[in-house]
Amino acid sequence: MVEGNAQLTVSADRSSVRAPMDKALLISILLLCVFGLVMVFSASAVEAGKKFGNPMLFFNKQAIFAGIGILSMLVLSRVDYGIYKKSVIVWTLLALSFFAVLACKTPLGLTLNGAARWLKAGPITIQPAEAMKVCLVLWLSYSLNKKSLKIKSFSIGFLPHLIIPGMLMAACMLQPDFGTTVVMAVLTFALLFVAGAKLGYILLAGIVSTPVVYFLITGSTYRLARMMTFLDPLATRFTTGYQLSQSLFGYASGGMTGRGLGDGLQKLLYLPEAHNDFIGSIIGEELGVIGIWGVLLLYVVVVTRGIVIAFKSKDTFGTFVAFGLSILFAVQALMNLAVSMGLLPTKGLNLPFVSYGGSALLITMSAAGILLSVSRGTKFEDDSVETDERNETPDAELAAPDSGKKGRGNRRFSRQRRTASKSS
Repeated sequence: MVEGNAQLTVSADRSSVRAPMDKALLISILLLCVFGLVMVFSASAVEAGKKFGNPMLFFNKQAIFAGIGILSMLVLSRVDYGIYKKSVIVWTLLALSFFAVLACKTPLGLTLNGAARWLKAGPITIQPAEAMKVCLVLWLSYSLNKKSLKIKSFSIGFLPHLIIPGMLMAACMLQPDFGTTVVMAVLTFALLFVAGAKLGYILLAGIVSTPVVYFLITGSTYRLARMMTFLDPLATRFTTGYQLSQSLFGYASGGMTGRGLGDGLQKLLYLPEAHNDFIGSIIGEELGVIGIWGVLLLYVVVVTRGIVIAFKSKDTFGTFVAFGLSILFAVQALMNLAVSMGLLPTKGLNLPFVSYGGSALLITMSAAGILLSVSRGTKFEDDSVETDERNETPDAELAAPDSGKKGRGNRRFSRQRRTASKSS
């Protein structure tokens, strides 16, 4: 009896110890952050010196937020991500981000270039939509995990996961922020697919949303102008296509190896937002194709490690969170670079971990901390599905442990997760 109790104690102690964080993911994120600081200084020094008399201005601000962001990442990596399974926490975070986005249209907001996307608190400006994307991932992970046994149902497993994200997207469109709306739509459909929702429902939602997207583009003068610029930027290079044309010139002049770090010409007040949304052009001009491929390689490491973490996660909620955050990093990085290369219309999205923007960097680093936390595992019991099964799934077919259909909504990735768990 004593021996049995000792074995139970040892097992409990082992289960209470979380694994170390994913080192490859951590190193890749830190490299991107440091590289971003270097490129922000290179891209902004001339503009900061010319306009504000301090070439280090943007770099100093970014460095402060980078330091805070790294601290936030390390702290959140040690916070058990299982706390986000609690409904009061995830709903509170979602509601706060939603109302913060709406507050941008009030006197508390700051409007720049016709878009009310920021809240101003003294010398600090905050972009709430960046936090909303992360909160959406957490909420979708929570809800899809809770409703996993009913994921094939349209009214329970699918429709609610369009209504709530739809409300968030509508809030973003009030700013307006079409780029963030697109990112959130991609996140929603991707996580629904990962969770095992019926592919027919996802395709139907995509078809129904097509005329809505068409109306949003053609019904807005500036979006239609951006689309025309995208189709032929050089035809409007001195008007609406100026920024994109200069960005393309930067990429073209960089060639394979670039002009050299600090030797770019576009940052000499030729390319607007050189240190922000179009920092990819400065990277291409100064470091060439090799520099761009190097940055992409770091993003590939971040995303692939995130997917590996998702497969290895011992609970479905962790799988969804890791997939969602990995998709967020991948989509935003690809869209930003594609815009600066003229492969997509201008969206106003930053390059994660690299572009200038204090609040965006802080939130992205915090999201990375949550992903690192998932890599360490959780001590929380995964009881949300069991509660859902008792309350929402009385069917004998789903409740029977030997029916072979329990948890069938997650079957797309269940086998890979089991294999990854055994190998780990």
